[in-house]
Amino acid sequence: MALLPMIFVLVQSLIQYPQPAGDGLDEATHRRMEERQELLVHEMARLLQELEEQDKGGGAVLSGALQQWPFWVVAGVLLLVALWFTCRRRSGEASNNDVHEGEDSVDGREECMEVKVQESSDASEQRSREKEDHEGAKGESGSDGMEDREKTGYAGNEQGILLVDRIEWPVEDLERGCSVIAELMESLTRVFVDSVSNSFYPVPQEAIGVGSAFEGWSPRDWDGVYRVLVPLNPPPGHAFHLEPNSAGQVADRTFSVRVELVCTCEKEQVEEKPLCFLHHSREELRQKQKRSLLETLCTSSYLDVEKTSRWFCHLVRSSWLQVPQWHSWYVVFQPCSRSCRLELSKGRENLTVEMLFGVRRGDSDIFVVSQPTKATITASTAWAETYAVAEGKFFQHIARQLPCESLHLKCLQLFTCILRGTGFSSSTWKTVVMHVLTTVPLSRWHRRAFARRLWDIMAYLDRCLQLTHLRHFVLGNERLPAEISLPPAMRGVVPPNLFEHLARDPAAHREARQAYGRLRFRLGVLLSSH
Repeated sequence: MALLPMIFVLVQSLIQYPQPAGDGLDEATHRRMEERQELLVHEMARLLQELEEQDKGGGAVLSGALQQWPFWVVAGVLLLVALWFTCRRRSGEASNNDVHEGEDSVDGREECMEVKVQESSDASEQRSREKEDHEGAKGESGSDGMEDREKTGYAGNEQGILLVDRIEWPVEDLERGCSVIAELMESLTRVFVDSVSNSFYPVPQEAIGVGSAFEGWSPRDWDGVYRVLVPLNPPPGHAFHLEPNSAGQVADRTFSVRVELVCTCEKEQVEEKPLCFLHHSREELRQKQKRSLLETLCTSSYLDVEKTSRWFCHLVRSSWLQVPQWHSWYVVFQPCSRSCRLELSKGRENLTVEMLFGVRRGDSDIFVVSQPTKATITASTAWAETYAVAEGKFFQHIARQLPCESLHLKCLQLFTCILRGTGFSSSTWKTVVMHVLTTVPLSRWHRRAFARRLWDIMAYLDRCLQLTHLRHFVLGNERLPAEISLPPAMRGVVPPNLFEHLARDPAAHREARQAYGRLRFRLGVLLSSH
């Protein structure tokens, strides 16, 4: 049974391998031959393993091997063909080097423990800039074990330019949706502040767009929902204190928001503020002022997510007729126990927005929010820690620094959409790309280097798979821009390993390595076809 697949692979290789017309082969042909050879060797290894498993058991091994003599004949022919193509490729490279001494070649093999990325100029006008980049990279080559030295030819640059221009890019639709949502939230926030000014409910602050849509890209598995985070400040006479829960890893922590009453006697006398909850009798407070937050949205002194969600949805409903958007948009409220979701429609245009609410950790860009990242939270007083705001600020910082402000987003778009179905989640790709952005100098993220940056990302992922270790991007990252504020304790923690499940499960690790091999082959074919 193993003979038929091998014959098919052999015939396919003979058909698809381009026959050299002379002593030299072009760069695209070299790459296709390398990828095809790797695929054939992988297929042979798999078939050999199947034969070994079928022929286990004493003397049956020899008889099984003899019965498979057609397979060994085909395998021998296949090896001879592979060796012949290898020899032709090497002779072609030698010939090209003699004739074109100054040309470069794309290696594309960054599969090593120390990820080495090599770069050289493809035209005389680029030589001075290459020298400056090389000098500037010396100070950064020690970080993360990556040396920014790349080998790339003119053909590779042209392939990258053609590909980057053909990527399906939803940026106009995303910008339109984000703009509409931002204007709506700005109008709602003004109404929110007026609505809660005479009460002791949390005070909504300016909404913050989070997620891939507000970062400028959309993975294939994006649900089409624009998400915004509405920070909540404590009302007068109250204070919020975040208490970490014991359960959960560092990267999946939850917190409880303890609500505490604080004395307002001095402000009460000077500014005619509400009565102090601590130093006035309950009877007086009941007659002269509204109930405290502890009596409305809390459970055992802790802010309750579900109670807060119901209050917030009611606040949005009552505020809708007071915003200018109600004249042109039709709104449908969707039930949700931990957020407020709206469906907006106007003619053929439809938008879905989900309003999350949360509490800021001090003055940092880290929040605890109502909506958990994983469906593991059951307690109504548990708030999940999120790094979405910090990651969004990182993407904004990168967009201001890059020569081509959307190149990194197109890399994400390619890996999560065009090369989808390879076993790696959108969050994994996002983490890998963010790490590469802090490793490869930003001056090298331009259109002509698109193919090289794709291989850089692949090389980083390969290294993480080899080590079964992918560092969390925010926690413990000392390379974050200074404009991203973290709690002091968070900068000193050991970054959690996002590939810990691969380190614990050899089968899952082996499957991930195989998925990487298939992905690498598909990327090579994709670049060769453009």
